[in-house]
Amino acid sequence: MAKTLKKKARAKAIPPPPERAAKPQAVAPRRGKLERVRMPAGNTKAARSGASAASRAAIDSKDTHEGKYVYCIIKSERPLRFGPLGIGVEPADVHTVHFGDIAAVVSNTPMVVQDPTRDNVLAHQRVNETVMQQHTVIPMSFGTVFKTDDDITELLRSAYDAFSDVLNKMKEKFEFGLKVLWDRDQIIREIEDEDEDIRRLKSEISSQKGSTYFARMQYGRLIDAALQSRTERYVAEIFTSLRNVSVASRSNKPIGDRMIMNAAFLVSREMEQAFDSRVKEIGQQYEKLTFKYTGPWPPYNFVNIRLKLERA
Repeated sequence: MAKTLKKKARAKAIPPPPERAAKPQAVAPRRGKLERVRMPAGNTKAARSGASAASRAAIDSKDTHEGKYVYCIIKSERPLRFGPLGIGVEPADVHTVHFGDIAAVVSNTPMVVQDPTRDNVLAHQRVNETVMQQHTVIPMSFGTVFKTDDDITELLRSAYDAFSDVLNKMKEKFEFGLKVLWDRDQIIREIEDEDEDIRRLKSEISSQKGSTYFARMQYGRLIDAALQSRTERYVAEIFTSLRNVSVASRSNKPIGDRMIMNAAFLVSREMEQAFDSRVKEIGQQYEKLTFKYTGPWPPYNFVNIRLKLERA
């Protein structure tokens, strides 16, 4: 039975926050498993109570200098405020710092190294999620801090052409993540049932009393080749099915033995519903596969601006 969960949900190299499922939506009782999750809104109370003693000491210290935490870059000529959403024991007010028609979305922060705790990462993601509802964003890496507004203005000035180019290319586009998993043991049993040579080898191994080393080696090679072939077929079919409802795609390395596909798709705003529907259709077609579907995200996998930043 297909299962669909609504979601509330990387700057580069930031893992998405832990997935939290909302109420399941009714889906026709067909095959496959499909799970879509969104970023949690964040728990302000937990964020306040979970602050480390070191962070509290840094905030309370009179010697602590205040800097600017940068969440993302957007296109905007006028000053904007997004409210108390930012990183901090007390969620910091989020606003913009400008150069020409582009701006950095920032909040005040102590000049300390921000630990990538769950609350901090969620706050970083929450700001990007909020901003991207109305703006195209270039997400910055977690923990990007500048000393002053002038330093941020200099960043925007020096990388203006690169930022503007990416903002134009990413306009009205989001990223969606799709992970596909299977039960490896179940797939192996299917392969054994379908492949006569593998089935014969398994029988020989089970019946022999002496050494079965060479038979087991051959059996292992055949199983690995069959698993690889089936993986490639499934992945190719899924990518092909999603090609005409996405702008671009990227294949990342699968994580663990159960995952066979770890992909990101760049989708235009106008095609979001079509992409969503297509993923659901695919999820119902493959009864042996489980789909984990996340988004929309800022285009983490499709932005590659390398900045030379000097450590303060």
